[in-house]
Parts: sequence; C-alpha cells; structure tokens
Amino acid sequence: MSRIPSDVRLPSVVIVGRPNVGKSTLFNTIIGQRKSIVGDEPGITRDRIYGEVTFQRKSFELIDTGGIIPNDAELIPANILKQARTALEEADQIIFVIDGRTEITSADRDLAIMLRKLGKPVTLAVNKIDVPKRENLTDQFHEFGFRHVAPVSAEHRLGVNDLLEHITEDFPEMEPDPEPDPDDFEEGDGTEGEADGVPVHEPARPVRVSIIGRPNVGKSTLLNALAGEERVIVTPIAGTTRDAVDETVIHSGREFVFVDTAGIRRKGKTHLMAEKLSVVMARRSIRMAHVVVVIIEAIEGVTAQDATIAGYAHEAGRPVILVVNKVDAVPNFKRKEFEESVRDQMKFLEYAPIHFISAKSGRGVSKLFEMIRHSYDAATHRVTTGELNRFVELLHTETDVKIKYITQAGIRPPTFILFTEGYKPLHFSTERFLINQLRKRFGFEGVPLVLKTKVRKPTPGGQK
Repeated sequence: MSRIPSDVRLPSVVIVGRPNVGKSTLFNTIIGQRKSIVGDEPGITRDRIYGEVTFQRKSFELIDTGGIIPNDAELIPANILKQARTALEEADQIIFVIDGRTEITSADRDLAIMLRKLGKPVTLAVNKIDVPKRENLTDQFHEFGFRHVAPVSAEHRLGVNDLLEHITEDFPEMEPDPEPDPDDFEEGDGTEGEADGVPVHEPARPVRVSIIGRPNVGKSTLLNALAGEERVIVTPIAGTTRDAVDETVIHSGREFVFVDTAGIRRKGKTHLMAEKLSVVMARRSIRMAHVVVVIIEAIEGVTAQDATIAGYAHEAGRPVILVVNKVDAVPNFKRKEFEESVRDQMKFLEYAPIHFISAKSGRGVSKLFEMIRHSYDAATHRVTTGELNRFVELLHTETDVKIKYITQAGIRPPTFILFTEGYKPLHFSTERFLINQLRKRFGFEGVPLVLKTKVRKPTPGGQK
C-alpha cells in the first residue's frame, strides 16, 4: 500500500482545447470512469470537471475544462474561458488537445498564444491519431512552439500511457505505508474494534449531496453559495449546466461533497444528445448520493416536472430535502400556501422537509448543512432487533395481521423485515401507520423507509 500525505496538495493537470477535439474522451480515458459527457456535439462540457488519478505511484488532480474559444463574445464561451482560466492559474501541467484529423484553426493558434503567455509546462496532445501512418502528421504541430508533442488516440487509449509518463515525470511518488512494528502491539483479549474497552469509531465519511431540479431554478447559484466561491457557470440561460460538478466543502468539521447536476428536462424535449445524457448522468448522481436536494422555484411555483424529478430521488430510496428558491423574488410570498401546494403535488414525499431560501442573497443557505447532516444520520441509523420488538409490543393496531417480530435489514434507505402470521399481507394503511410510528420512535424523519413482510403460513391441521 502507498499513500500521499494528507497535508500535501496534489499536482494539478488541466486539459484544455477548443470544442469537440476530444478533451472529455481523454479525461474519461485517464480517470477510468465516465464522468464527463462525451459526444459529437461541440461544446458539451462547459464547467470544470475534477477527478483524482494515480499513475505509477504518482497521484494528481485531473481537470477537464469546457471547450475554449478565445475572444468569443458570446456569454457562454466567455464564462467557459473564465472557468478555464481559474483552473489554468493553479495548474502544474497543461494538456493542450487538438484534433489531428483536421486542419489547424485560428482558435487553436489563439489558444496556443494564450497558453504560452501563462509560462506553464504545456504538452500538446494531438488526438485521434489511431493508426501508425497518422503519427507523421504530428510534425506540423510543432509550429505551435511547444517542446513536447504527443500523438494519442483517447478513444482507443493509444499513446495515453506515454503522455502520462511525460506529464508526471516530476510529480512526487506516494510514500509507502510504514511497516508495522511488533513492539507497538500488545496481546489483546480478542475483542475486535475496541481499544482499552472504548469502541473505536471510524472517521465520519464525506456526505455526498446531489442537487437536482428543473433548468434555471438556481442549482448552480446554490452550489456557489454553499461553496463560498464562483465554482459553476451561472447565467440566466436555462440549461447552462450539463455535466455533474463536484465541490467539497468542510462545514463545522464535517466534509460534504456537493454535486451540481445538469437541469433535468422532460424526455420528450431532450432532443439533443447532451440533454439526454444529462438526464442519465443526473439520475446516476442521485444513485451515488447520500442525500438529494430538490430545488423548486418560488416564482413559477411547483410543477408536475418538479414532482417527476423528485420522484427520481424517492425511487432511489434517498433522503430528500425540498428547497424552495428565489422566495425574495416573489412579492408577499406566502410560505404556508406554497407548502400546501408542494405537499398536494408530492404526496409521496410527505417525509421530506421543506426549506425556503434565496441562493442569490444567501438567505437560509447555511441551515442546509444541518438539515443534510440530520438526513444522512437518519438514513444510516440502525436499530437493534430487541428495540424493534419492544416497539412492536407497545403498538396497538386495529388489524388482524399479527406481527411476530421485526428486524432492520439495511440502511440507506432504512429497510425493515416484518415476520407475520396469516395469509394476508400488510394493508396499505397498516404499513403507513407502522412507517410513521418508526419515524416518530427512532428519529427517521426526512428519510424514506422500506417495509418487507414475510408471512408464516399455518401448518396443516393448525399445528405449529
């Protein structure tokens, strides 16, 4: 095993290039998972996408930037350039990707000029060189003035290892874990997980939070407010965010990883491939999250699409927090009436708390940390079988179904198995009653609960 000291900053490698040259494909190839959206439509990646890579015992941070078009006056490209500059200023190595199958463009030349001015180490990755005869074409790219030119095929992983060997040449190797000293250990009593009679607790794991909602409801603005910096492109244009962007925040000693997902549109309207993939990746981020924050816009009010989006999180069994944003933009906003409207259209989320904020001004944002922590703790809470059976004995249900005993089978979501007698499964009303009582008794507010029943059928002749 090897490790890198926690107080050492990982070297940063930034991938840049004009749109549609294969930056995201190269990013995904290096990082080993599909984190950036990849496709033939130019300009799919817009925000910075982060990942951590270990190559030959050397760890570094890899950043994929949006396609850069220098001097473009359009709003989105200007913001992409702003995001890319932020990453480039912190870069230790830069991978400048160009398309080896096409002619050199003015955008390539302008970007090369900008990169040379930075004074950073730049490796020119000539992409889509997937056959040996194309390697000779890389000679023409020396005109950019960069010392190292690497022919690669990101899609087929050709030349990628050579590229990584070059850019990580001066990166520090991870330190090997120290060998254990036998004198440091004393013979114990066989009790695992304890020291001196005190239970050993693992460090609290980071809480992954997925932020979802319709386009332009304020997801990116909320992430920026939570992170305390301008991390994600925020514009008044609906659907600006397409990728899922991670941001780690330490609050009151606890680590939170926020994922700002692309705005989810109805499937019938997702004609572009990027829109369709955004829905897929947003749902994937929900599955990977511990807690899901669903943003609803106060101006337009709760819609059927809000309920559909929230349903994704509910179906995945994740704790849900309903956040109503832009409340300061509605004159004489009536919270009680709005909450009643939310409950009416999202009856399946009766357990989810509703919180009102203004992400733009920061009003109500800080309280979300406490709510997220509570939801995570509730979703991971375990109740002993003894406690559950004492709980069942105290229940007075008007039902002919006799519960023999109950046990908790899992967490996230908390799942319980009820062993009953008789042929009848639990009636809906009985199941709902039990879920509500479990929430009230054991602090499962804010999380979905799952009840499963196992029926013990009477033996023939009434014998037991």
